[in-house]
Amino acid sequence: MSAVGADTYPEFPGAVGISELTAYSWPTADDEHGGSPHMHLTCTEAYAVIGGRGRLQTLTHTGPSVQELNPGDVVWFTPGTIHRAINDGDLHVLVIMQNGGLPEAGDAVMTFPPEYLSADRYGAVASVLDDGGNPSEERARARRDLAVEGFCELLRRCEAGDYSALDHFHRQAAALVAPHLDNWQKLVEQGAAAVAAEALEQIDALRAADAGHLKRATVNRIASPPQTTLGMCGFLHAYDVARRSGPQRR
Repeated sequence: MSAVGADTYPEFPGAVGISELTAYSWPTADDEHGGSPHMHLTCTEAYAVIGGRGRLQTLTHTGPSVQELNPGDVVWFTPGTIHRAINDGDLHVLVIMQNGGLPEAGDAVMTFPPEYLSADRYGAVASVLDDGGNPSEERARARRDLAVEGFCELLRRCEAGDYSALDHFHRQAAALVAPHLDNWQKLVEQGAAAVAAEALEQIDALRAADAGHLKRATVNRIASPPQTTLGMCGFLHAYDVARRSGPQRR
């Protein structure tokens, strides 16, 4: 079984996605600095802190929490965790995502106020492209501010013991991503599920004293991606996107 097509690199270990994140230092209305609060619906995410300091603010049905982010720390959180990277000073993180390719395919919903969480409104406020189709820091900052506004209201309601707004956000998020589910299934089947199945095939082969797959070993390298993109939490170097663009073996 082959987990990838001929026009791509092999999958990263476990078919994860990898990005290098420099958290936004832009100030927010609630006297913090950082990125857009959002939630993944099918992907666990991990932060491995490689520089600076900050905090990960989260909200789940068990309540709000804050995790310190210092060099060497690793924090991970499962689908349904609303999270927000707060930059307390040059926060620099390696982001590892379950199900590589899914975040780029829409597996994230920002915490905009409810009136923006409809199919006909969400896309316009979520886009970072200006009227000329170019990435715009102004647009990225505006969507961050809108997500912080919605998040602060969710946080206020939950801290008061009212989780109905969080439940409503979950339902709206599920409705927003519904058109993408068939594509997500294909990405998982061709990525994480295929990689796991390949490993099980190799175990079966070894039981039969067949070590033939070891002859097909490869070494791959991706140089630091030159392009910086405007992510939800900060400026990104997206290694998974570079991997999927095609092999440049050295």
